[in-house]
Amino acid sequence: MATILVVDDEMGIRELLSEILSDEGHVVEVAENAQAAREYRLNHAPDLVLLDIWMPDTDGVSLLKEWAAQGLLTMPVIMMSGHATIDTAVEATKIGALDFLEKPIALQKLLKAVEHGLACGAAPAQVDASAKPSTGPAALASAAALPTAGDDMTVMLGVAGQAAAIPFDIPLREARDAFERAYFEYHLARENGSMTRVAEKTGLERTHLYRKLKQLGVELGKKPSEGVA
Repeated sequence: MATILVVDDEMGIRELLSEILSDEGHVVEVAENAQAAREYRLNHAPDLVLLDIWMPDTDGVSLLKEWAAQGLLTMPVIMMSGHATIDTAVEATKIGALDFLEKPIALQKLLKAVEHGLACGAAPAQVDASAKPSTGPAALASAAALPTAGDDMTVMLGVAGQAAAIPFDIPLREARDAFERAYFEYHLARENGSMTRVAEKTGLERTHLYRKLKQLGVELGKKPSEGVA
């Protein structure tokens, strides 16, 4: 989980990016202009900044220059704009911006840019080749928290059981709804409830997906039945 600062004067964009990134498990902070971003940066060190170029008080490139001059450009910054020229993007990159996203921002490009930015900003772990694997309580607890192939298999079997239990002597619409319900519950469980990833996996727009789940009566966060022990 990372802390991401979104700086944009458009409320709709701030809300959309916040929703998507929060859905990915990140903590999202927002700033409506450069001044708000300045104040936030003086007191906090976000893991990543998404910075709009054209803002009413101070443009994003000027803010980027300020941070660089003040030694505050210690985090990856991804610039955003729907009107910037190539020269502007090049200038921002020279100052220290990691990447540039053109509005309207495609979901896949956003997620890839954020993933890349966080990877670049994270300090590489130092591995001692001579050290023995840890077997203490903390290590065992950490390993237990990781998903395993067995967990996925349990989910798959649970959904398969639901699908197999659909009777053939009911109207087609009811049978289709029952199958779709099992299908979406499977993907929600696989993606830990992330609507962004489920939308990507199923090929549906997020708004359509929400409507579909509501129509089918699928409860968000509810895992499919794993069968009777």
